[in-house]
Amino acid sequence: MNTPSNLKYSEDHEWVRVEGTTAYVGITDFAQSQLGDIVFVDVPTVGEKLSKGEVFGTIEAVKTVSDAFLPVSGTVTEFNEALNDDPALVNKDPYGEGWMVKVEMDDPTETETLLTAEQYGKLVE
Repeated sequence: MNTPSNLKYSEDHEWVRVEGTTAYVGITDFAQSQLGDIVFVDVPTVGEKLSKGEVFGTIEAVKTVSDAFLPVSGTVTEFNEALNDDPALVNKDPYGEGWMVKVEMDDPTETETLLTAEQYGKLVE
């Protein structure tokens, strides 16, 4: 299982990559493998201010639909439009082309409460 060390992780299996006050958010390699083939990603929250832990969208796989939880508080500023045409990017490249949303964080220090790659690895062992 791939768990890049430059990212932070939530116990709900989302990852965060911070660039300034912007956070890129997606689901982990473990999460996509558990869901199976992803067929649709729905993010109706662009433009909304959400708190950490709130649902920002849903991920539809062949056999299930799963909520996606925001690991940091802030305003959802962008949805990865590439997922409209190819939702399987989440399966193929969960930490790169398969990112889901960009969030303008309310408090960048909130990422300090998230898990490191090592801690997340132990969580999913």
